[in-house]
Amino acid sequence: MDQYKNMITRQRKWMFYLLALFVLGWGFTPFTRIFLGLLLGTALSFYNLWVMQRKIDRFGQAVSHGGRPAGIGTFTRLATAALAVIIAMRFEEYFHLMAVILGLMTTYVVIMIDFALFRNTDEQKEVR
Repeated sequence: MDQYKNMITRQRKWMFYLLALFVLGWGFTPFTRIFLGLLLGTALSFYNLWVMQRKIDRFGQAVSHGGRPAGIGTFTRLATAALAVIIAMRFEEYFHLMAVILGLMTTYVVIMIDFALFRNTDEQKEVR
């Protein structure tokens, strides 16, 4: 369980770094629509990551205690993505739609990169 907590912390940290990078890009480059779109999509993607991690933790606890596990929040994540697209379409002068969609996918990219980078180190810690 300690490895899971470490993974959650790493993923959240990377999402904060990306959000900070997009804020800097919005403030210091002429591509404000693109960076605002990335910022909106990534912020809601970060919310989706938080919801997914919380639901998976509750799911694991329910299974380990012999209870009936609840869902993992798929509908909530889909509704959040739809909200991001609706906001981007409503305020086209501020948000670039494709950037919002790319921002929504950042959680999954962060999860894959985290897995690729830290898979071997976690396996080595298990062996010790």
